[in-house]
This record gives sequence, structure tokens and C-alpha cells, in this order.
Amino acid sequence: MVVSGLCAVCGNEIAVDVKQCPFCGAVAEVTVGRRGSRHKVVNLERGMPPVEQAMTRLTRELELGRAEQCRVLTLIHGYGSSGRGGVIRQEVRARLQYLKIKQSINDFLPGEEFSSRTAAGRQLLRRFPFLAQHRDLNRANPGVTLVII
Repeated sequence: MVVSGLCAVCGNEIAVDVKQCPFCGAVAEVTVGRRGSRHKVVNLERGMPPVEQAMTRLTRELELGRAEQCRVLTLIHGYGSSGRGGVIRQEVRARLQYLKIKQSINDFLPGEEFSSRTAAGRQLLRRFPFLAQHRDLNRANPGVTLVII
């Protein structure tokens, strides 16, 4: 039986024993999805993709998260090197706002608001207590966004 996982760069399904992803050519860093896991971290900026590729990956990861019955996705999109916020960050948040209005996702919380000192952060922690162990809690990290599927 061949065990498959997902390439951490492009998100395509690959065998866990391969050394290089046949789709994107990245050195294989395979994650094996667990059905029913509550939280998943997705690095959209890995490999420095163009915006279109990052947005395609966002769509794929949201679908995969739903299929795996994941409750919360942490999207790492970076802040950008300009100091004003990167294009991927802006596009991801605009898309999430659209998906929230369309009711395709329940909600999302920008990393800079993910704190036990903000009302939205406290509400998220009450709803998902496992996020109290999240590495970005109380760090005001504008390079991440949490998505409630």
C-alpha cells in the first residue's frame, strides 16, 4: 500500500517516500493529513509563489480543510518586504472577506487581532480552547490569518 500525503509547497498529493515533488520540484516535505484534526497550518508564502499561485493554493487548502473536517486553518501569508503589507496578504484577506460574506467560511481573524486581550481573540479562544497553545497568540503577527471553516 502506498501512503500518500501533501506537498508542503504546492499542496498536491504525493507519496510520502519521494524525495522531490513531481509537480513543483520542491524538496519533498510531506504532511499526512489527519481526518478530523482541529487545526492546520498552511504556508502560502513558501517557495515565494506569485499571487495567482498563492490564491489557487488558498482555495485548494480551504477545500482540503473542509474534507479533513478541520476547524481552524492558520494561513501564513507573510507581511511583505515593502513595510506596507504584501500583495499576497492583501489578496488573501480580500478573498476571505468575500468568502465570509458568501458564507463559504464561518469567519477569519487577522493575526494582529489574535490576542487574549482583544474581544475577537477571546471569543475565538472560548470557541476553540486548543488555540491557547498557538505560537502566534498575543504576538500581533500581521503575517498570519486564522480562518474558521
